[in-house]
Amino acid sequence: MTETPLPLTAPDGLAVDAGDFCALARAPLPGMPLPLLLAPAGTPPLRAGRSLTLDGEPVFEVTGTTMWPSPASAPVTCLRALRPCALSGATAFGLAARGVSLAWITLSDKGSRGERADASGPLIEELAASAMPVSLARGCVIPDDADMLRGLLASLALIEGFDLILTTGGTGLGPRDITPEATLAVIGKRLPGFERAMTLASLEKTPHAAISRAVAGTIGQSIVVNLPGSPKAVRETLSAVLPALPHALAKLQGDPADCGQS
Repeated sequence: MTETPLPLTAPDGLAVDAGDFCALARAPLPGMPLPLLLAPAGTPPLRAGRSLTLDGEPVFEVTGTTMWPSPASAPVTCLRALRPCALSGATAFGLAARGVSLAWITLSDKGSRGERADASGPLIEELAASAMPVSLARGCVIPDDADMLRGLLASLALIEGFDLILTTGGTGLGPRDITPEATLAVIGKRLPGFERAMTLASLEKTPHAAISRAVAGTIGQSIVVNLPGSPKAVRETLSAVLPALPHALAKLQGDPADCGQS
């Protein structure tokens, strides 16, 4: 895959082993407990799951981004070393996408309290990895809380840069089913074709699928898809859109090829 050049400056004599973590920022950060690599001012945020390479070989993996509060709120990217490496001073890395970064969110009051095991979230990860290369996957279980979901979706997409964000649960008509409303509040472009495909796939199994209100759309360069809560329904609906997701992500993130050539 094409690599984008990325010049970084490392502390003199920095040595890391596989599994070690470093931080990446655009300016020195007082109190940072991790070894700090500096990127030039104006470097765009690095998306989760991307790799930093030397001579074409992956050295660091971007595991996420957070905001560091001192001296002022600034984005800090977390890097995990993939192999032993010694760095000193200015180094020209490559920045490569070697798969899709996936975040799944399970909406469940009982699950968030530890009263129910979550099977749907891990199934999402399994199904996605069987259909496309997944460079990084992260999952979480939260209560059926609209404010929490809106904030999490925005953070995963706009700060951390996960390519694909899949939710499970909360798409029906119950009083705590808030997933579609929370998703609609933060997406930019809606993907009605995805929504129709999932509904049609479910209707082949049960007429109850007609009450699903699942939403699909984009936040920045990320795709968000609501899925039902049961593992069976997750398998049915996700299978309906999985074949289109790699192409959709490529177009969303700027692939200039004609659709018939992608």
